[in-house]
Amino acid sequence: MTGVVERELPTADASRELDRSFRRPLLIATLRLSAIFWPAMLVLDLLLAVLVGVEPFHLVGYKLILYGLSAVITFGMSVLLFRARGMSFLQKAVACTLLAVGGAPLFAVIDYAIGVICLYPKPLAYDPLNFGYAMIYGGAAFLGWSCLFVAMLYSFEVVDRERRLAAVREEALAAQMRALRYQVNPHFLFNTLNSIGGLIEEGAGGRAERMLLSLSTFLRATLALDPMQDVSLSQEMALQTEYLDVERERFSDRMSVKIDVPEEVREALVPSLILQPLVENAVKHGVGATVGPVEILLQARRIGERLHLSIENDMPVEGAQVARPGAGIGQRNVAERIDARFQGAARFDAGRGGPGRYRASLELPLRFA
Repeated sequence: MTGVVERELPTADASRELDRSFRRPLLIATLRLSAIFWPAMLVLDLLLAVLVGVEPFHLVGYKLILYGLSAVITFGMSVLLFRARGMSFLQKAVACTLLAVGGAPLFAVIDYAIGVICLYPKPLAYDPLNFGYAMIYGGAAFLGWSCLFVAMLYSFEVVDRERRLAAVREEALAAQMRALRYQVNPHFLFNTLNSIGGLIEEGAGGRAERMLLSLSTFLRATLALDPMQDVSLSQEMALQTEYLDVERERFSDRMSVKIDVPEEVREALVPSLILQPLVENAVKHGVGATVGPVEILLQARRIGERLHLSIENDMPVEGAQVARPGAGIGQRNVAERIDARFQGAARFDAGRGGPGRYRASLELPLRFA
């Protein structure tokens, strides 16, 4: 695991950033661990004293000093282990053992020194056997502490790595969403400018001017939107109305629009401009490909905890096929956007909606601000 951390953070600056990211939480966790570990060692020591027939209450003050100083020692050991966290697992195991072996004599010396001070002026005879027992006990305590600290440090590194990976995934998703969202405007702009050019060639300068002004208003509204920010369904429908006002300059004589959005879902949240490619397809492949009048229907319904959206348009019977030439880009954009945004919790369908009708539908989780 530590090797992974090193690859993710290869520079000295990155290592210092990692230090700052969890140094304070790790310090707090270390102090808490110490507040549990050494009192537990004190209780265990006093229980052992009872088992060997020694009155434990006379030892409490003496042991408090011993384990208080031991806590200071282990804090220093923890600093060394933190600085050596880039080592392999085997190297860490060796380091823990060496620190325990090195700390064992120090524990025994402190134990003996406290005994001398507590019994002063009565001399305390040096007993090699007791000194050896103290070394074994202290070494075991220091080894236990070192292993616990390394395990805790490992857990902090795992959490930090997961946090960084989550941030990378979120940024990648945001980039994907922005890329998909920004596909909408160039595609729409290309088609609209072609329409304006057609009106100018026909000599309809006034209509071309109104269409250009409507286009300017629509682009100003859409470019200000954050691709990662959802909008209310009422706002989305207002944007589509502005877009249809642009196209109405071309097809005012045979394009009719009907919007059916109940009040209960008007404030439901949807990805911004999620309907725009579908409405554009309805205009291009419905109105643009049909000689007679065409109705475009934008509809929303709440079914349980799901929001159902649909865009329908009239088409000649022979043109009402499941796949319409040229419609795939916009439909693929919508499908990819909702898949990235909702991670499989949304659905998109498009195809025959009845005789002479084409229908594109979205099923999204129902959400409100």
